[in-house]
Amino acid sequence: MTDPITPVLTRRWAEPRSWSIDTYERTGGYQAFRDALRADPDELIQLVKDSGLRGRGGAGFPTGMKWGFIPQGPTGAGAKPKYLVINADEGEPGTCKDIPTMMADPHSLIEGCIITCYAIRAHFCAIYVRGEALHPIRRLANAVREAYAKGYLGRDILGTGYDVDIVVHAGAGAYICGEETALLDSLEGRRGQPRLKPPFPATAGLYASPTVVNNVETIASVPFIVSGGSDWFRAMGTEKSPGPKIYSVSGHVERPGQIEAPLGTTLRQLLELCGGMKDGIPLKFWTPGGSSTPLFTAEHLDVPLDFEGAAAAGSMLGTTAVQVFNETVSVPWAVMKWTEFYKHESCGKCTPCREGTYWLLQILERMLHHEGTEEDIETMLDICDNILGRSFCALGDGATSPITSGIQYFRQEFLDLCAEQPAAEKSAEPAGAMA
Repeated sequence: MTDPITPVLTRRWAEPRSWSIDTYERTGGYQAFRDALRADPDELIQLVKDSGLRGRGGAGFPTGMKWGFIPQGPTGAGAKPKYLVINADEGEPGTCKDIPTMMADPHSLIEGCIITCYAIRAHFCAIYVRGEALHPIRRLANAVREAYAKGYLGRDILGTGYDVDIVVHAGAGAYICGEETALLDSLEGRRGQPRLKPPFPATAGLYASPTVVNNVETIASVPFIVSGGSDWFRAMGTEKSPGPKIYSVSGHVERPGQIEAPLGTTLRQLLELCGGMKDGIPLKFWTPGGSSTPLFTAEHLDVPLDFEGAAAAGSMLGTTAVQVFNETVSVPWAVMKWTEFYKHESCGKCTPCREGTYWLLQILERMLHHEGTEEDIETMLDICDNILGRSFCALGDGATSPITSGIQYFRQEFLDLCAEQPAAEKSAEPAGAMA
């Protein structure tokens, strides 16, 4: 049995009324930002750089480096304001780590926002929450009100002369708004579609001003780094992927849920923590980071689930949405359901994604009705090749991942569907063939 680490990010989740400011302060909350406001902003950026914290939203970009990209020019009249935007638009299939964080411990996110704003010299933060997540929106908005009432937000925080405001913004439920530039367009009141980069948000983000966009889990980690220090944070995880991580384990396991463990934990260890495979039916395939990451199989049980380990094995860590499937599940069926989602959520801005996901779904549905051919497999791979790296944002790339990896590891299942042609579909011999 794997010994779980002492919880860090989830340590308050089991506390009575864990979401209240009273519980948060009783368990050490709102102490880190007091220390931070006494420090130089550049020292905080360096601290986060030294900690090795990497973005928990999927890309894994070094957080301190992203903060450092914000131009720190004059702040007087005529200078553009700087903004912090929190990406809480958790829409990746299988991902459910940010919503529980906002439900159980919203003040850790708010404290992280205050520290981050101070570090990048911003005075405004917008938290963009997925529109369907009604309860987290309400709880987070209430937590913001509590922080204002305590004097932790607003004008002249704790007499330091520093001002900061936080606004909770509800999206409309579009998966594409999880892409940072589409999110910014949505925040500005426009249709959520990805922007051409460069320019990058660090120089031309929200309202064409310097902007940092970070994930909920990333910013909720910041108060712990300020309190514990970079060496303490690096003591968890791996050298290049330090710190704890919340793994969302779902599917055919005995106890699905959120598991906090050091980066580099393997699926074998996560399965032990979840009580093993449900009903003892063996593992067939799984996703390390949501449906937009290439599939893994039972052969990958011991792959370290950190940014480097997942990539070396041919996939991505993504959002650590570990979806587990046993031997009863058809791979082509699962791939078709994911493709259906991506086709529906494509914003339509670029041709490869808009048209490619449509045709991929048509082929997969035809195959699952036993009306496909072996040529359809190569056609799908060709379509995926025309989408990958050619779509406007990562949605198109992600849509190809389950298809290409599914065919790579389970090609025979796709071939079997092609072989099972209904008798009525077989073409009759032409008249006179026996003459």
